Amino acid sequence: MSRRFEIPATPENMVLGYLDSTTPPVLEVASGDVVTLHSFPAGGKETLPDNLPVPADYMAALDTLPPGPGPHFITGPVYVQGAQPGDTLQVDILDVKVRQDWGFVSILPLLGTLPDEFTDYETIHPVVDHAKNVCVMPWGTEIPLDPFFGIIATAPPPAWGRCGSPVPRAFGGNMDNKELRAGTTLYLPVFNEGALFFAGDGHGVQGDGEVCITALETGVTGTFRLTLRKDMRLDWPFAESATHLMSIGLDEDLDDAAKQATREMVKHVCERTNLSRNQAYMLCSLAGNLRVTQMVDGNKGVHMLLAKSLL
Repeated sequence: MSRRFEIPATPENMVLGYLDSTTPPVLEVASGDVVTLHSFPAGGKETLPDNLPVPADYMAALDTLPPGPGPHFITGPVYVQGAQPGDTLQVDILDVKVRQDWGFVSILPLLGTLPDEFTDYETIHPVVDHAKNVCVMPWGTEIPLDPFFGIIATAPPPAWGRCGSPVPRAFGGNMDNKELRAGTTLYLPVFNEGALFFAGDGHGVQGDGEVCITALETGVTGTFRLTLRKDMRLDWPFAESATHLMSIGLDEDLDDAAKQATREMVKHVCERTNLSRNQAYMLCSLAGNLRVTQMVDGNKGVHMLLAKSLL
């Protein structure tokens, strides 16, 4: 029978700005156990509003954690008993909720999709209306919340050392994929004993592309079921919902990210059906939808969605 755990939102349970296989686990669980954890917005004190309350646990993290090579608060790692390099960690995203009354959106120097065109740098603080489940922009527009964790990861291979949090890689990380919401299952390659699961970088809502560099950066609480899969071997993250398969491509070049997402979908379709590689490729051409995940994290992201009803 699975057990349930909660990781308190305290600085000793978080890192700031990096993923590292040498980080001591904050919790040890068995395969199939359920973990609830919390995250804060990316960034430092310069992103705080002047006229809105800042949660005490968020301020404690800002005051306590030494800055790393990235801006993201990340909770973990969680050690999963029995996990070994070459295995796969199945992450069922059971629930994600916004836990803050505001978030921020920024235009920052030398970042975003159009850094040379947007040099009037600005940070705004949309208010979260929990009753209506929207964020309210300063000019009055209400945008429905669709929260997710920008960072979901296993620890990187030991040979890679400490990896800064901004760039997503084979271990997952800062994928900033809005499709990784509650109800979705993410599969991650395991590179270390115990898998070492991390999650952070709370987002309240984001468009495909995340073009200005930020989503609605805010605090979120998430619940995950962590299941060890000895029967599955992956080189790259892959996901599925109740209705769709989702392949994930990550590369500095957007064309190469799209190629990777296509290649991975063809591979997974062949594994789940009797289709030949040619047939799977043609199916992807007719029914697979490539979307730009994000344009702004060093390795750009493209994901492909394919309806499972067509398999």
